[in-house]
Order: sequence, then structure tokens, then C-alpha cells
Amino acid sequence: MIRSIFIDYTGTIIQEKGEDLEKLVLRIWKNSNFKSPEEIAASWWDQLKMMEEQSFGDTFLTEDEIVDHLLGKFEEEAGLVDDLSELHRLFQRFWMYAPIFEDVKEFFEKCPLPIYVITNNGVCYVQECMKNNGLKAAGIISGELVRAYKPHKELFEYALKVCGCNAKEVIHIGDSITSDVKGALTAGITPILIDRNETSNYRECKVVNKLTEVLELLNR
Repeated sequence: MIRSIFIDYTGTIIQEKGEDLEKLVLRIWKNSNFKSPEEIAASWWDQLKMMEEQSFGDTFLTEDEIVDHLLGKFEEEAGLVDDLSELHRLFQRFWMYAPIFEDVKEFFEKCPLPIYVITNNGVCYVQECMKNNGLKAAGIISGELVRAYKPHKELFEYALKVCGCNAKEVIHIGDSITSDVKGALTAGITPILIDRNETSNYRECKVVNKLTEVLELLNR
């Protein structure tokens, strides 16, 4: 019996776009040697994921520290000339004020079970987003709390302790196969992959195209 819902934040609740992110990418493109905004996004995403994977325990870095590190690399390796503190603030604004997906509010309002947000982002940023969009969660579990990011199982195991459930009593919803699906599986949690663009051929777990489809699964 499912007693609680775990849900990812970036890419599942908030969209990876918005005014602040657009400003950020355009400023880096204008003031660096990158050839296109797409090259910036690809480089940033690859390095961010690599650093999150390596950031664990004694080597743990917060998302803010990772941003500072990567902006420094862009400055050194891509000739970025800009106010790095201002760029950092745009990242923070993106974490808080990026638009949510259209199906998120309905899911939170209609879900009969407590929802816990499982995120690599800092709690304060997620709290501001939730408040700004009128969303209520039973808890927000951040990588900073356990000094580990997804897909490390420690983050999921800590969330289980917080909600008072065992692994068979929760499901985890997320948009990333590597971070969300495989991360949940390492803790024995049933994952659900959300694929709003309907482009995934992944067959290793249940795939939904809207969060509201999860509500239908809970009623079966």
C-alpha cells in the first residue's frame, strides 16, 4: 500500500526555463567565447551532473558552491567576463521563480497522500517556489541535509525516515532516468518516470505523460 509520494523538483515541478535563466544564458553567451546558447547549456548541464555525482560526504558542495565553481571555470576556460555574483543571483532566482508545469498545481491539490519534494536544490529556494505558487508539501528533502545528491541512495533513505515509511510504501516521480529512476531503485523505491514530451522509450518502470496520471494509478 502506497502511503507517501516522493517527487523531484527541477524538471518535474519547475520548468528548466524562465526569464532569469534566459537572461543568465544570454549574458554568458554575450560575454564569453561560447559559440551559442545551446553550447552553454550543454556544457553547464554536463559539468553540473558530474559535480553532483562526485559531491558526497567529505567532498560535498552545496548547489551554490557548485555554481560558483562552474562560473569560475567559465571565466577561466571560456573567457567569461561578467559580474559572477550577479550571474549567481540569476541562478538563485531561477531556482525560486522558474515557471511550474501546468499539471503541478492540480496534482498537489488532488493528491490524497502526503507529498515530499526530493531535491538537489537548497530547501530555502524550494520553499520560496512552493509559497509563490501556492503549493503545499509535507516536507522538502534536500541533498544538503545528507551531504549527498541524487542518485545516491542516502538522500532517498533519509526521506524515508522523515516520512516514516518503508521503501515499498512510497513511489518517486521524476523526469531523469539517471537521477530519479535509478536513484530511487538504489533505495528499493518504485520509480515513475514523467515524460511530458512523450519522447522516451524507457521500459524499465512506469512512464506517465502528466502528473495527473499518477492520481489515476493511486485509485486503482
